[in-house]
Amino acid sequence: MTVVDDRIDMADISDERTLDMMFEWLEPTPEGFKVEIVEGNVYMSPQRDTHWEITFDILEQLRTTYERRQLKTDVRIDFPGLLNGFASDVVALASDAVKGDDGRWRYQDIEFVAEVISRSTGANDYGAKKAVYATAEVPVYLIVDPYTGTWHLHTLPKGDEYRSVLSLDFGTPVDLTSTVVGLTLATDAFPRD
Repeated sequence: MTVVDDRIDMADISDERTLDMMFEWLEPTPEGFKVEIVEGNVYMSPQRDTHWEITFDILEQLRTTYERRQLKTDVRIDFPGLLNGFASDVVALASDAVKGDDGRWRYQDIEFVAEVISRSTGANDYGAKKAVYATAEVPVYLIVDPYTGTWHLHTLPKGDEYRSVLSLDFGTPVDLTSTVVGLTLATDAFPRD
């Protein structure tokens, strides 16, 4: 066997990437960073105070409707499409949610996702991840943008888009009473960056 043959064999193997392989290559993740794989691309972003305060505020408000075990933050969930392993900022699961055979939560059981925008990965939240969430039929997707002081509510997924979008400023409550979430989120305490 020659060096060229070895490299060809290695190239053939590397084309068979899986999310599990990719996440394994990234272990251990540096402390204070979040890692996601979006359409086969690796994104690593530092966690900031503003980001965490908004995330925690949303989680606290969701606790009035959801049990603790139904709420997740920065937990890997694999989504449809090519190599989509997201660690969403906030996920609310259905009360009957179960883990799949791989030991991870299933995207089919998600009722609500919130993403808090970070400068380095915001394009994913507004673009590729939004399309994947719609494809996965996540019924409620909320984008919270501390840089603009706005939130964007996406509902009624169809194909790879959401048919209903409402964008308003911090201070205006997010009315989710007509959705599966069934509550109103206050946004007046959301900090800005």
